[in-house]
Amino acid sequence: MTQTSERPGTGSPELARKMRRTLEPYHGIIYFTPHAAAEYAKLGIEGRDGYFASRAAPLGPVSAEVVIATFYNFHPGLVRHAIPRAWEKASPAAILEARLAAADLALREILGEALDSDEVVQAAVLAERCARAASIAGRTLFAAHAALPWPDAPHLALWHAISLLREFRGDGHIAALVAADLDPCEALITHGGANDAGIGLSVLQQSRSWPDDEWDAAKARLTARGLLDGDSLTDEGNTLRAEIESTTDRVAASVWAAITEEDAERLRALVRPWSRAVVESGVFGLR
Repeated sequence: MTQTSERPGTGSPELARKMRRTLEPYHGIIYFTPHAAAEYAKLGIEGRDGYFASRAAPLGPVSAEVVIATFYNFHPGLVRHAIPRAWEKASPAAILEARLAAADLALREILGEALDSDEVVQAAVLAERCARAASIAGRTLFAAHAALPWPDAPHLALWHAISLLREFRGDGHIAALVAADLDPCEALITHGGANDAGIGLSVLQQSRSWPDDEWDAAKARLTARGLLDGDSLTDEGNTLRAEIESTTDRVAASVWAAITEEDAERLRALVRPWSRAVVESGVFGLR
């Protein structure tokens, strides 16, 4: 990708990290809103199966193995419960339509008339410029999402662009985990055991459905490597985890070189109150 600005901050790892923190809630609402479960249920896809079917749908009716590989840290049995059974109930296109409908309902429920403002149009234009400029090379989930049609409504175009930017970063994060020689369960444990994790290991284990025997075996492997002590990372473990996050930021930075530093800060300023409203709504269970 051609970098449009050489000024410090534009396309930098620090900017990538800041953008992720600001933009994530606007997209992440789709994984928590009750509207998503309701829309998927209309297609006969119930419970957590909807998450895997909707996020994997851009890939087409792929096997469970493809989803296990690209989603990385979920227990394979949890994925196999959803895939390929979901494709027998609804086409990927129908699932994607339901996902977009749920995003629309969720965002309108929380943000209301703010979504019809000129500011949303401005944010959508900037985010789309970055998402369209990003290279698909080595980014499987990003490439699949990038091939989808763009929504017409500006607030949904913004949501879609942020979705693409999230998957771009996520693909790079998985590459960093693989390079660090952490398998999916080990990656999850090191995430929860880091100094600044802010989330318990038991929550991560339950949310990704890792059984106790596999979880304990992964902890034993990390302990043998000198990365884990009990439920906390050692100094070496925290150093490795910091390197992973730094690599993730570095390989995610290129998308932001498509706009100037001023435009990047403008995008953050535009989206920040909407993301804050999403968080404060309690949809993430944080209120």
